[in-house]
Order: sequence, then structure tokens, then C-alpha cells
Amino acid sequence: MSTREPIARFGSLVATGLSDVSHDPRDLDEDGWWAVTQTFEGEFAAYRFTDVVESTTDFVDDFSVPRELWTSSMSQAEYEAGVATIRDDIARGWVYQVNLCRVLTAALSVPINLEALYFALRRHNPAPHAGYLHIPEHNIDIASASPELFLSRSGDQIKSSPIKGTAKQASELLAKDSSENIMIVDLVRNDLSHACIKGSVNVEHLLRLEEHPGLVHLVSDVVGQVSKDISWADILTATSPPGSVSGAPKSSALETITRIEKSPRDIYCGAFGWVDGTNKTASLAVGIRTFWQTQSSEGAQLKFGTGAGITWESDPHGEWLETELKANHLLNIAAGIVK
Repeated sequence: MSTREPIARFGSLVATGLSDVSHDPRDLDEDGWWAVTQTFEGEFAAYRFTDVVESTTDFVDDFSVPRELWTSSMSQAEYEAGVATIRDDIARGWVYQVNLCRVLTAALSVPINLEALYFALRRHNPAPHAGYLHIPEHNIDIASASPELFLSRSGDQIKSSPIKGTAKQASELLAKDSSENIMIVDLVRNDLSHACIKGSVNVEHLLRLEEHPGLVHLVSDVVGQVSKDISWADILTATSPPGSVSGAPKSSALETITRIEKSPRDIYCGAFGWVDGTNKTASLAVGIRTFWQTQSSEGAQLKFGTGAGITWESDPHGEWLETELKANHLLNIAAGIVK
């Protein structure tokens, strides 16, 4: 079964009782608990819920999205050509690093129970920043197994933990992975400096190894202290879109992404999580390893994004394989192959 009422699930938190919908991030500074979405392109929405409880409820329901249903916004040849174009941009000094992504789409005969898929993701691909949001009257249906923290907040302390560097196992990580991570750490430090007290931003951990089902990541933690007069609108303006899924310098990387990519990213690579305005706490994930379902007069579609960070050292075929690696296990879960 699947709930038909609006609901948000993040970790052990379950929120019901939708009371307000906002498209203004300044409202996050008000009292209340908000589920938050912001697309990579910058479209913001927040949903205030009145009832937030701890729960370990789980259920199993049937769903299946066969692997052959998925089509990609970029073919392998197009993606590898995109990598070559980015290397040309790097050679002419336009950028240092760009995250190149593609969006997979499955046209469905009937909508699937995405909440059931979310629980399957929690069982078979546990992720520290997983979440589910269902707002049927706004066509919002998102299930995420994100491993990456975009922004957390506790009082006046904020943190971002960019992921850069991916391989099947630690021994397969390349020198390129470390240099890429360090580039993005510098970018995130700069982003946070625009929202934090001068001198308060520092790197708490650099290049720590995280293991996830089927792959490993290099992760760094950047922390800072926000001043009392900084709003959520200020924080999101300073840091969006997430540096790890755009590139460096960010403005040049965004131009390159717009020029090369074939499809909007939507919630993929955006921000997804919750903000508690009452207690000044928050946890927003980078919307990677994320499924989202839409319904229109043309029918239901399930989407999923995958990408890789491109540097001068990148091999086009190797980067394509990285996008396949990141998608493979989750698409198998959606297909019901992983039980």
C-alpha cells in the first residue's frame, strides 16, 4: 500500500499534516518544520508539516521498472563527446572541473508506488541522507538514496560535505579523484564564506573515505558559523547549486553545463531535505541517487540522474563507465532484481 496523503520521510522522521506551501526561502526562518526541494535550476519549494514524529515503519509492496524501459538524455557517444568538449574548455582556461550529467527516463503504463521503492532503497542501498516526499496536489513524488550532505545546520553552525572521487573500491581511486575533491572543497569554502562570519569557515576533514553499496567515495567536510542576521535565502543564494555537482569556477561550469547537457536536471543535483525553523536545525542533501515520478496527460514518467566530474585528466570512456556504476545498483533495485 502507499499513502495518498502528503508525507515526508527523512531518516527516522515522518511528517504529516501539510499546512503551508511556500516558494520563498525566507519563510524557512519562521517557526515550523519544512520539507524542502530546490531544483538544480533554482526552483524552490517548501512544505510545512504540523506533525513530525520518530518512526521506523516500513512496508513492502510490488513495483517494477524493467531496465529496458530507461532511455538516456545523452547516448554514450554524446556523453563521451561532452567530456571531450569539457577538456577543450579546460585547455582554453574557461573551467577547471565540470560535473557532466545525464537524465534517465522510464515511460510507465501506470505510476509505481514510489514510497515502496524508497523503502526498498533503504533496505538495499542504505544512505545517510535518504528521503521521501509525496505531495500529490503539487505533482511531487521523490525517493532519494543520497549519500551526500549539501547543508546541515545546528544553531549558527553550518556544514557541507562535498563528494568527489568515485570508484568500485579504494584501490581503484585515481590521483584525479583527490585533486577533483580538493578543487571542489575550495569552491565550497568560497561559497560558505558569503554566508558565514569572516574567518569562521574551515575544512574539518579532507579526503575521508566513505563506503557505499558497490562503490566508494572521497568526502570532505567544510564548516562555518553564520551570523544572526543571515537568512536561509542568503545561505541558499550563496551555496546553490551545490558545488560538487556543478564545477569550478561555478559560473563558468554552469555555462558549460547549459551548453552541453540535453535535459534539465530538475531535483537531481538540487537540494532535498528538511529545515526546522523553530529549532534552527536542518539537513539538506544533494539530490543525487534520486528517483522522481511525474504524472501528466501524457502519462507517468520515472526519472533518475547520473553523472561524473570531469577534469583535464578525465578519460571519456572511463567517465561514461562511472555514470553507469553510479546508476546500476539503484536501477536494479527499481527493476526488482535486487530483493
